[in-house]
Amino acid sequence: MTDRTMRAWQVRRPGPMSTRPLVSADVPIPEPGPGELLVSVRVCGVCRTDLHVAEGDLPVHRPDVTPGHEVVGEVVALGPDAGSRFATGDRVGIAWLRHTCGTCVSCVRGQENLCPQSRYTGWDADGGYAEFATVPAAFALPLPAGYTDAQLAPLLCAGIIGYRALLRAEVPPGGRLGIYGFGGSAHLTAQVALAAGAEVHVMTRGEQARELALSLGAASAQEASAAPPVPLDSAILFAPVGELVLPALEALDRGGTLAVAGIHLSDIPTLNSQRHLFQERQLRSVTSNTRADALAFLEFAADHPLEVTGPQYPLDRADQALADLSGGRIAGAGVLMV
Repeated sequence: MTDRTMRAWQVRRPGPMSTRPLVSADVPIPEPGPGELLVSVRVCGVCRTDLHVAEGDLPVHRPDVTPGHEVVGEVVALGPDAGSRFATGDRVGIAWLRHTCGTCVSCVRGQENLCPQSRYTGWDADGGYAEFATVPAAFALPLPAGYTDAQLAPLLCAGIIGYRALLRAEVPPGGRLGIYGFGGSAHLTAQVALAAGAEVHVMTRGEQARELALSLGAASAQEASAAPPVPLDSAILFAPVGELVLPALEALDRGGTLAVAGIHLSDIPTLNSQRHLFQERQLRSVTSNTRADALAFLEFAADHPLEVTGPQYPLDRADQALADLSGGRIAGAGVLMV
């Protein structure tokens, strides 16, 4: 298929969205390599990690990379030794994690998200801001029924990472969970937590986001740095704002846990041991996810219908979608329709 071309967006010059770091180009349709699938992209989610790659917050791993790692599409070709998990015509998902070594200490322990040789879609390899994309068959995901393509796309990173963050936050049964920031991942995570019986309190900057939180069942919603009305058993920081670590830790009850969900976070101010860490409060990071996390979350989503909210953009407006995300103009999870 290399004699044919496709539309794709490339991160040509990483920098603020006002400098137009994304460039639309006609590029050859990729060939699936050994063990890979070629997927015709139907929808790709617009994730904050794409914004970090475009703006240079995440160091460039591949010049002119095509971002996008919440891909829903159809298998159109199989490379050599792609196995029998998927066939042409199948609907599949392409997510952030696309390679691990399988032999290091982390992989053997079931912590493949910590593999030193891990590679990622839309950062190390071209992703879904394009008409076609490849994925190793071993890392492609089967998708639950009952959702449209546009509803499924945000589940493939926003949902999966939120699910892992929820595990890291260790919310006790019937516990009080604080969520800081309420974008694509947070609005899905809140629903998972509510379905599990948690009481959810949201702190976020946007009025529209606060209204969405309350409509989904949050017990309260206030400004990002405001104190929740009750002490929290657990909290998750989705906003990439290091300054919010302090009020989030301070809002925790004794023995509470704060999980930082994003791959990029601005600098954290100096912590005060007595105010922020004493009484066995914990601060934890979240690093990517395992395939087991992804499969467990998608199984949960199959059994517990999630409301996926957010605007849709045509592929040729991918730069505008990221600009809107940067400017806080997206409530929920935006998607590109290819």
